[in-house]
Amino acid sequence: MCGIFGQFSFGRGPVDPSVIQSMAGSIRHRGPDATGYHADETAVVGNCRLSILDLSEASNQPLVSEDGRTFVVQNGEIFNFIELREELQKQGHRFHTTGDTEVILRAFEAWGPDFVTRLNGMFAIAVYDGAAGRLYLYRDRLGVKPLFIAGGPKDGRLWFASEIKAILRNGRDYAPNMSALAQFFALNYVPQPDTMFSGIAHLPPGHMARVDASGLSITRYWDLSRLSAEPDMSPAEAQAGLLRLLDDATRIRMRSDAPFGAFLSGGLDSSSVVGFMSLYKPSGLHTFSVGFDDPRFDESAYALDAARRFGTLHERNLSDPQSASLWPLFIYHCDQPHGDVSFIPTFQVSSAAVKQVKMVLTGDGGDELFGGYEKYLQVFPGGRTDHLKVGWEDAFVRQSGLLQGTEASELLSGALGEAFGDDDPYRALSSEIRKVGHMDPINRVLFAETVTLLPGNNLVKPDRMAMANSLEVRSPFLDYRMAEFAFTVPGEMKLNDGETKWVMKKAVEPLLGSALTWRKKQMFTVPVGEWFRQALAGSCRDMLLSGRLEARGIVDTHVVKAMIDAHVVGTANYTRQLRAIYSLELWYRLFVDRDPDWLDQARSPNPAEVGFT
Repeated sequence: MCGIFGQFSFGRGPVDPSVIQSMAGSIRHRGPDATGYHADETAVVGNCRLSILDLSEASNQPLVSEDGRTFVVQNGEIFNFIELREELQKQGHRFHTTGDTEVILRAFEAWGPDFVTRLNGMFAIAVYDGAAGRLYLYRDRLGVKPLFIAGGPKDGRLWFASEIKAILRNGRDYAPNMSALAQFFALNYVPQPDTMFSGIAHLPPGHMARVDASGLSITRYWDLSRLSAEPDMSPAEAQAGLLRLLDDATRIRMRSDAPFGAFLSGGLDSSSVVGFMSLYKPSGLHTFSVGFDDPRFDESAYALDAARRFGTLHERNLSDPQSASLWPLFIYHCDQPHGDVSFIPTFQVSSAAVKQVKMVLTGDGGDELFGGYEKYLQVFPGGRTDHLKVGWEDAFVRQSGLLQGTEASELLSGALGEAFGDDDPYRALSSEIRKVGHMDPINRVLFAETVTLLPGNNLVKPDRMAMANSLEVRSPFLDYRMAEFAFTVPGEMKLNDGETKWVMKKAVEPLLGSALTWRKKQMFTVPVGEWFRQALAGSCRDMLLSGRLEARGIVDTHVVKAMIDAHVVGTANYTRQLRAIYSLELWYRLFVDRDPDWLDQARSPNPAEVGFT
């Protein structure tokens, strides 16, 4: 796990070393163990390393080919590196390290640019072929690891980095992207490949970019949409396949030369992962959870039950309203506004875990692949699909979106209001549902959320919040083999008999026991709605009604005030809307205003605020 950065010059010559050092410094939290880069007239490829495999200096990056022409940096881990190394050794390739990055280098030498199809991992990779004057950029299949790009031939340079803040160190200005902001108010996150900065984009998951003097080309190397359910698959076959893959995906993600543990919420996914981990590490396994005083949001008691079942060394912490002071930090590390405030406890549990381990496994991804959200049963009651009417796809997207009814026309104004009205801000999600018309309706929705919601929001949370603490996160459910298998399982097995994730629950019940398996799901979220009514009521008004938001000319603050008033007295619940507007205003202060006071608070939080009660 690391951070990468660099650039490619279209005849502009070398980059000032101070810019390179500034880019590296901005993401050093992702890799505090070592920093290195190669720079020449054409390109820069750099890395900030968090050492997990091969802790020696020999695996510091960039790794360079023996002929001195090829340079490799990566952010992430290649989980099948042992098998690939053995295959390459049989072909005569020699290795000088025991890490996974050298496997990338030798694989590129052996198999060329398409080597990426052989990798099982989470990664953002840059390979610079200096002799050919060509740069290759790769992003993993499901978008677990981020990789942003900016510029191109017209600008004279192409920039890339694991976080947007590194690109912002290049001295250029990037204006707010109103189209992306409109999508944020539609979906509660900014869907990829857009970002909140005009001119900066995300390399899409499962894609690679080739950059040379002729320009930039981006191609897809993996396509989940080609799959379809196997109609003759039996529940027993589905359960057996799921268990087999989860077992192996967990096993290979436990490969580490540094101490590791797991996040354990007590939910189905994290408990299943810890259950399989305990088969390979029956003692001394550290697990971590975070809870809240409000029982409607707290599931830490279930985490304790799972910890006892699997004999882990469990650490349980409680978060309180004071935690909201970490909001600026959360937005700073994300580089973009996100309406999901569970980023804050994820940061806190990461800060607790990193005191004892350097890497954790999580249950991320299971809900999208196997239908774990209650909202799916609202569209497909009991798993039924025979009631659907024409246009149901758009209805689902809007019902699960942020602004409801007439709220967009009432709240948004100026350039933002125009962008929301001129474009279809829900298009990123709805177009993916329509793209896979050959799938059954349930899998169509799950596919769209897997390729949109996951990389746009749900995977941003563990990556940014853990990496802010220099902690690596690995997710067995995000093994590409599991994703491919999931979309061969008929949707009717995922939502069945009024249960979400029915086939998975049937599969893991012998491992987890009936109590953990069939308990009612609780969303991992923060009781910020209650905090806005009580402890945070004043700060919410100060943030949104001080005049700074109004001066931006993108929302009607009279409507915002009415929302706050109604929310505080309890006549309406505007939790989702207010937390999104709050996040947006924080983003403006940090990245547009570059307010030094807010930047100081985001970069250097009070240690007491990071802790728990």
